[in-house]
Amino acid sequence: MKGVVKDVLIVGNPTMPSVSPKPGEKPQKLNQLLGAEEEANKIARLFNTQALTGNVVTETTVKQRISQARIIHFATQGILEFDGMSIPGELAFAPSSQDDGWLKSEEIMNLNAELIILSSCDTALSRITGDSVIGLSRSFFAAGVPSVIGSLWSPSDRETVLLMTKFYENLSKNPDKAYALRQAILATMKNHPEPRYWAAFTLIGAS
Repeated sequence: MKGVVKDVLIVGNPTMPSVSPKPGEKPQKLNQLLGAEEEANKIARLFNTQALTGNVVTETTVKQRISQARIIHFATQGILEFDGMSIPGELAFAPSSQDDGWLKSEEIMNLNAELIILSSCDTALSRITGDSVIGLSRSFFAAGVPSVIGSLWSPSDRETVLLMTKFYENLSKNPDKAYALRQAILATMKNHPEPRYWAAFTLIGAS
């Protein structure tokens, strides 16, 4: 991928916000995802750009940049739902004085992106059930995004770095997203044959 790519938004391992495992319980800070930061930085180098990590990745910053991006890669934590949510799903970003760090499904709208990657490891606290990807994918489709790649469970950190890097390498040679994902899965499978290491990610929508 030659030249600096400016319409790509790559996020990895934001400083995590806190969440109550159950209503009324004391909020707990979500675990940091060091593998997700490595993943984001490696992908950013392929695009000759810089990943957003740590305190830089506030919810407000993401909202400002998300509508301008053609490819959006989120390697962060997420949860499927809280009691009373009108649309399930939230993604975790660094909290700031302007926001609480949670990008809610109903806040996702009017995007120009061709592809969203929801690369989630340790997707929620252990007592919060569900997976963020399925609920969030519907919100991204409603916002106009034709293709979403997400995880069906919490994938392994290290192996996800390999899979996602291979995905973008393949995508740079062939714009077919399904083909790029398949080749990335096969490459990961070769080194890590157990399905839990390579079978978590799926393409939803257009190829």
